[in-house]
Amino acid sequence: MKLLVRAPKVFVSKQCILTLRRILLLDSGKLLAAIMDRGKSSGRSLAAQNNKIYMDLKDIIREHSLSFLPAKSLSRFNAVCRDWRFQISSPFFAHSQSFYCRGTSGFFLQTPWGSPSLISIDPSCCGVPDPLLKFLPEPVDIRSSSNGLLCCQGREGDKVYYICNPVTQQWKKLPESNVNHGPDPAIMLVFEPSLLNFVAEYKIICAFPSTDFGDAIEFDIYSSKENTWEVAGEIHFGATGRPMPKSGVHVNGVAYWMTITGGILAFNPTKERSQLIPNYDPHVILGNYSGKLCRANVSGNSITLLTLDNIHSNTMEMGSRAQMWAQKHRVVLDSKIVGDVSGLYSILHVDSDILVVQKGGKAFLYDFKSRATKCLPDGFHNFKPIPAAELQLTEY
Repeated sequence: MKLLVRAPKVFVSKQCILTLRRILLLDSGKLLAAIMDRGKSSGRSLAAQNNKIYMDLKDIIREHSLSFLPAKSLSRFNAVCRDWRFQISSPFFAHSQSFYCRGTSGFFLQTPWGSPSLISIDPSCCGVPDPLLKFLPEPVDIRSSSNGLLCCQGREGDKVYYICNPVTQQWKKLPESNVNHGPDPAIMLVFEPSLLNFVAEYKIICAFPSTDFGDAIEFDIYSSKENTWEVAGEIHFGATGRPMPKSGVHVNGVAYWMTITGGILAFNPTKERSQLIPNYDPHVILGNYSGKLCRANVSGNSITLLTLDNIHSNTMEMGSRAQMWAQKHRVVLDSKIVGDVSGLYSILHVDSDILVVQKGGKAFLYDFKSRATKCLPDGFHNFKPIPAAELQLTEY
């Protein structure tokens, strides 16, 4: 029992702690009365009833709390008992865990033509068996990630795409597309787990320069449900510039990329409509902040986070006060951790929970909830990191 008590303090997520707290805050008076009544009616001893309550609590923890844990913690909890091992290895548990366990837990880094590596925000609960991805049939470049899955591209031959789960080491080779995505494609993997959809379906969206029209951008979409690529009917015309690789963000069914000219290219694959959102700072980083597109940019000695509140503000009537972007945070990093806060920052990643910046060869993480700053391990090397959302047990 000591293991069951200690483990939540070390490994259990915030959601799990809240769940356990609600369980333990049951009305003790009514619970004791129920025990006494059942003991009198059944003739069984109070000790037996207490044992039954203990078993019920253990079952509640197993059934309703484990799915909130990251994959590395679950691999350790496999050794607690046989019931927990069976629970964690079931396909339905893997499905529910992929839905509940989200948020960025680390970053995959890769230098040109080098092997990938994983930097964990919390190494005690985030990790994979093979961060070099040697379980894949050939050396690859990581192109995108989404909720625990990676989209990789082979370096040799036809440069095919692979979808893999670095936790379970499952992988799938995708069929070749009929169009040329270019040597450094602006690929975006979209995987949104849902409790109502037991099959782990995902899409890949690639924005590529049109070969038929000069400055146009087209969109090639892969669907895991159909296992085919299909070029969308939408063609985005105008001098938008090429979409930047590894800049893509998926928010509420819409894909967004930064372009080399500084604009933001938006594409809705369901409606097959595209739009260019004005942006005058080419150094911003896009992210998903509480279900809204956000951008982070350096402003003096601080970092400003803004969310997209009204995409149609440029078409509003004269005199309207509607603004396209709304400021949500103004971050000043802890000088005790970072040093001179007036130095030049390079923003690497932003989402609802964290902001990651680089300064002077070191990477720092800022937590929006705790407002705490901490230094991350070395290894970023000025290359765009691929966020590793809470590594999951998803099977597909």
